[in-house]
Amino acid sequence: MSELTAAQLAQLRAALDRREAELRDEVAAVERLAADASPANPQHQVEDAGEQGEHRTREAVRSAEQERDLDELRQIAAAKERMARGEYGECVDCGVEIAFERLEVQPAAARCIPCQERYEQTHDNVVRIPPLG
Repeated sequence: MSELTAAQLAQLRAALDRREAELRDEVAAVERLAADASPANPQHQVEDAGEQGEHRTREAVRSAEQERDLDELRQIAAAKERMARGEYGECVDCGVEIAFERLEVQPAAARCIPCQERYEQTHDNVVRIPPLG
């Protein structure tokens, strides 16, 4: 069981709620932008190869950003589930307590730093964030 205080848990829950709201707004904005960008009659639109390439690049970036946001939303949901089970703040791999300072920076963190580093070494699709300072 994590030794986070009720005040710390409330602070971290509020941070998760704020980030979740931000991400939901971003996902909705991307969906609106994609809907607005789709032409009503694409067969009548004239684009050269450069415009088509630029359009595909923008769509790929938009899609990658949306997937990143959706992944973070899944991580937030998992963190809230751990809170509900009373397991929040415990490393999902080794069970040790995750430092409050780490959770302040990354409230959805599921692993202690050593386990996260091992996880990143074995999973190619993980975005590696360099340490601060």
